[in-house]
Amino acid sequence: MEIRLCDNIVRFRKSKGYTQEELAKKLNISSQAVSKWENAQSLPDIALLPALAGILETDIDTLMGYIPKKKMVTPYEDRYNAKEYYWGTMPNEMCMEVLRRYYPTRPLRLLEVGCGEGKDAVFFARNGYQVTAFDVTESGIEKARRLADIHQADIDFFRADLRDFRLDEDFDIIYSSGVFHHILPELRDEIMENYRSHTASGGMHAVNVFVEKPFIPEPPDSDLCSRNWASGELFTCYKDWMIEECREVIFDCNSSGIPHKHCMDTVFARKMPDRKGE
Repeated sequence: MEIRLCDNIVRFRKSKGYTQEELAKKLNISSQAVSKWENAQSLPDIALLPALAGILETDIDTLMGYIPKKKMVTPYEDRYNAKEYYWGTMPNEMCMEVLRRYYPTRPLRLLEVGCGEGKDAVFFARNGYQVTAFDVTESGIEKARRLADIHQADIDFFRADLRDFRLDEDFDIIYSSGVFHHILPELRDEIMENYRSHTASGGMHAVNVFVEKPFIPEPPDSDLCSRNWASGELFTCYKDWMIEECREVIFDCNSSGIPHKHCMDTVFARKMPDRKGE
């Protein structure tokens, strides 16, 4: 999968509310030059990259779609460095639900967003899905590859930050568990639309998110780079899809070694063929 500079320029420009002409003026270049960058007809001069990144309030690495190995963007980078598997190696219960709802009687392409140490990706690959999976942590990806090797599971693992990465190919299933609270509210519409638009007709999303509740204290292993969703917010992302099931549960957790609670919304939604023109 490819993270293209042209896509990132478009996305960051629009997020700042700049037109092509306004961005060009700030860089003292023509608007035609910006248009060519965004249409992948040419690349910015290397001397312009620092100014371009500064105007778009990002950095060159992010603009280029590259995450340096030493750049830690989540505390899970350290947590996954331990010998044992932080979340264990048993697959999430959601995996069995996906298997039951969309069994791979034909080759089905499945993307796991935020695969961590790989336990769910390995489960899907061992059960016949064609699996692609990414995570922001280098340590997580390394352990995921080791786990896949142990089980002789063929999985395309790669490292990416879901806040910066966008899909450019379609999948039959997009699966993610306990990850989307890292998508800040101002990015949710854009990212969810990207995932919906790159889901094949008849395809499925199986997603859960942590939900904010005033009567549940902040968990001891939370980090500053996340924001819980509002109750029911996830379900509205699929208003034009067939929602096969949606639920909200409060459960006990001991992931940090300190007992605490979470509230989580889960949805299984199917992208149905558009028949408006019939």
